[in-house]
This record gives sequence, C-alpha cells and structure tokens, in this order.
Amino acid sequence: MSTTIVSMHQAKSSLSQLVKRAADGETIFIGSYGRAAAVLTSAANAKPQKRLGLLAGKLVIPDDFDAPLPQDILTAFAGETE
Repeated sequence: MSTTIVSMHQAKSSLSQLVKRAADGETIFIGSYGRAAAVLTSAANAKPQKRLGLLAGKLVIPDDFDAPLPQDILTAFAGETE
C-alpha cells in the first residue's frame, strides 16, 4: 500500500483517477502549501457508523395504531368510490 501527496489543484483536475487509485488501496493526502487537509482512502472496508437510539423519545405511537381503518379510507385504498 503506497502513499501519495497531491495539491488541491491536482486533486481537482484528476479526481476520478485519484479515487480509482484510492479504491486500489493507495492512500492519497490532499492539501496545499505542504500541509495535508484531507485523506482519500478506499471505502471497501469502511463500516457505516450505527447511531442507535437516534429518535428515542421523539416518536409517539398512539394506542389505537393497529386498530382497523374506517370504511371510507379502506374504500379509497381500494380505488373505489362511495
């Protein structure tokens, strides 16, 4: 696995090639004035962060949630007219 440092200008003009190289396992540092501002790496092994409980306490399920629907709504779902 190799490492490459590229300028912002070079990254803008050759982004698709840099992404392809990163997908192949190369780590690419992007920056300006000799300082890295971002790292481009392969996402093949990246796992999305799970955010459990994100909506805890923000949703309310009414007591009659699973009660039968009124006839007029059932008729509308069936595409019938009264």
